[in-house]
Amino acid sequence: MSTPVSSLPAAPEAAASFGSPSRPAAGTRVVVGLSGGVDSAVSAYLLKQQGYEVIGIFMKNWEDDDNDEFCSSRQDFIDAASVADVLGIEIEHVNFAAEYKDRVFAEFLREYQAGRTPNPDVLCNAEIKFKAFLDHAMRLGAEKIATGHYARVRLNAATGRHELLKGLDPLKDQSYFLHRLNQAQLARTLFPVGELAKTEVRRIAEQIGLPNAKKKDSTGICFIGERPFRDFLNRYIRKEPGPIKDARGRVLGQHVGLSFYTLGQRQGLGIGGVKEKGAQRGGGEHAPWFVARKDLEKNTLWVVQGHDHPWLQYDSLQAGDASWTAGHAPAPGTYGVKTRYRQADAPALLAAADGAGFELQFGDHPQWAVTPGQSAVLYDGDVCLGGGVIAAGQDRS
Repeated sequence: MSTPVSSLPAAPEAAASFGSPSRPAAGTRVVVGLSGGVDSAVSAYLLKQQGYEVIGIFMKNWEDDDNDEFCSSRQDFIDAASVADVLGIEIEHVNFAAEYKDRVFAEFLREYQAGRTPNPDVLCNAEIKFKAFLDHAMRLGAEKIATGHYARVRLNAATGRHELLKGLDPLKDQSYFLHRLNQAQLARTLFPVGELAKTEVRRIAEQIGLPNAKKKDSTGICFIGERPFRDFLNRYIRKEPGPIKDARGRVLGQHVGLSFYTLGQRQGLGIGGVKEKGAQRGGGEHAPWFVARKDLEKNTLWVVQGHDHPWLQYDSLQAGDASWTAGHAPAPGTYGVKTRYRQADAPALLAAADGAGFELQFGDHPQWAVTPGQSAVLYDGDVCLGGGVIAAGQDRS
């Protein structure tokens, strides 16, 4: 039995103030992506409190393994439907599995087979959550969509363009995963929890009695879930064993296939007992081993000992497939850069850039294990400018 929204506690003042001052009048239809998690649930509640007409959509993006212990889509939909019941809003179950397999998963496999390490969350946001989902919402007569991402959108009055900003909670900011959004997508998107800390989101959820208030955050990629990553890749990518070598060219063991390793990887190498005597340039005799290079032509995995080894320190990178939120590349200059999620912004010099690609120089701030396939994302303070897919980097060897 649902609890009437009018009887739910009012949103805290800080939570009620998200969005721009010129947001649409009450009654505007907003379609919210309800994932079953607490962030999207509180987003729907905040919108409802502000007078929006809220409709929930649960996106099913993966059909395999529905009965598998690692797949939570069935339980997630039950949780999303329970939230909709409490909030008194409609919810629709929409299947985007075909689009996901074609636009996201196929690219994911292509990248791994090419020896790179893709970030499917970035592609999923660009192709599914803010394209297929956005298109579906517009067919429902929505003027806006909303998700539970920790990010913000601001209209810059001086330029007339929408800007993507970091979420205010530095530990939860997800702008890195959203950097490929364009002006048309940003103009139609709301991020209600972007102004809040995660602790506040959970407090609101408990205060209004949401059934998923204490639900654990999802950490896995949707088509992998919490299963061991290598076990999943085994289904789709053939193993091609080859040598594992150190910086001196010694063979330390065998890898199972280059696709199953990523730069900077420490676990699962199977050489934990091997020591590089005197371990120069990057660690002592007992320092851990890290994946440093992958030679696809010779099917060789190169490892080094010590976190600070020069092979893991990068002075520059080249990126392709660039996407800029403003619709054009930023001017050459120094910007904050992330080469992986949950990394502090590092100062980097951007040379001339365009829609095809760009180069970054890190100067006195070398970056660790710059990984082809991951995203290099640029920031001007809190403003996310966009980025590209890392193609290569130059280490300090």
